[in-house]
Amino acid sequence: MTTTLYFSRNPNPRLAVAVARHLAAPVSFQFAEPLAPGQAERYRHLNPSLRLPILAEEGGSLWEADAIACRLSQLVGSDFWRTGHDLPGMIRWVSWARDHFMRACDMVHFERGTKPRYGLGPFDQAALDEGLSHFHASATILEDQLRDRDWLLPSGLSYADFRMAVFLPFNDVARLPLADYPAVDRWHQRLMALPAWADPFAGLSAPELPPVPR
Repeated sequence: MTTTLYFSRNPNPRLAVAVARHLAAPVSFQFAEPLAPGQAERYRHLNPSLRLPILAEEGGSLWEADAIACRLSQLVGSDFWRTGHDLPGMIRWVSWARDHFMRACDMVHFERGTKPRYGLGPFDQAALDEGLSHFHASATILEDQLRDRDWLLPSGLSYADFRMAVFLPFNDVARLPLADYPAVDRWHQRLMALPAWADPFAGLSAPELPPVPR
């Protein structure tokens, strides 16, 4: 059975594809829309929540981008997902990202990007202000961490960097004030210099996201 990564262009599926392309993992890529009308039963046996990404292998399937990144690193024998002394440090940043920096970015992106893109209701200024407040608080911590190093871990690029930055490729619509944090902005630019991160969908059949109305 071919190992297949089912994906879309949304942030977490994009993250999984970027990891697979960065690691040159032996997977095939399949664009999927499990929540589209009539599509649910094609994917429910792979992920009962019908959320992407999904990694399907002989013997079963795996969902959630972090778990998939771990598995892809195993497949190619890479320490991109750390396994030794640096593993606790990597998990620390992955966990912190979800609760702080990534959460803040998501709150802002939801109001400025996701809502208007999919018509999910009126703009909520209070929610945006809360997201920006969380962004500034967490970006201040990230700025201090990155001021004297290129990547989150002293040993170099790891999955923690990809996870932390998952919403930044969408900053054309989120408009987070990265310029206020020079070290964070430089880190973001280093990531964007990686082909697999800058354009993980290169050469893949993947319809563009709906445009955000201006």
